Amino acid sequence: MSFALLNLGSLVFGLMAWILPIVNLVLRDPAGHKGWAVFSVASSSACALALCLQIFYQNYLVRMEAWSALMDTSSAVALVSAILLLVTVLLNAVSIAIYRGRSARQA
Repeated sequence: MSFALLNLGSLVFGLMAWILPIVNLVLRDPAGHKGWAVFSVASSSACALALCLQIFYQNYLVRMEAWSALMDTSSAVALVSAILLLVTVLLNAVSIAIYRGRSARQA
């Protein structure tokens, strides 16, 4: 297994975590969008997968005893992981607030 793919996979899933709720907000249907919850769950799942892949990569570095690589990257990984999680939660919260507000007005 090529462990470099863990970083690439993490990047792809991280981008998906942000793109899905943005697409959900941009393509919202005035008549009501039934699949908004699926987009939010998929976005949250993509974020979780991105973070999990980073944990696997950090574990790989520990097993390889690549201490200098860990020391060089651990602060950046922690910061970027926190940003990924925060932005994903905010985007999904905005999406949920808009669609729940719309469904409450339609009821």
